[in-house]
Amino acid sequence: MASFLQSFLDPKKNWFAKQHMKALSKRLRKYGLRYDDLYDPYYELDVKEALNRLPREIIDARTQRLKRAMDLSMKHEYLPEDLQAMQTPFRSYLQDMLSLVKKEKAEREALGALPLYQRTIP
Repeated sequence: MASFLQSFLDPKKNWFAKQHMKALSKRLRKYGLRYDDLYDPYYELDVKEALNRLPREIIDARTQRLKRAMDLSMKHEYLPEDLQAMQTPFRSYLQDMLSLVKKEKAEREALGALPLYQRTIP
């Protein structure tokens, strides 16, 4: 079942997934964002931990992209066409660290250790 779901969501095999990925890419380019910028550290604590482990330069670049996107959204504008062409919306910077954090969390749970962090209401 998992292989069917993966093939269904794979843009190389499914036309609808390809169209969705193209539309999402166009939308992210308009604001100069990357797909990994959409992860919310307040929603999932694994994302927060992964962001804490990344180098400062990557976090600063993420913050600047988010600020620019909010500014453009408030002004009801988009990035100029020449800057949109330079954007790389699906170039990942968070996925490797996030998968490492999730593996460590699963390993801790398998060993019966206490979790590193508890979910609390902010």
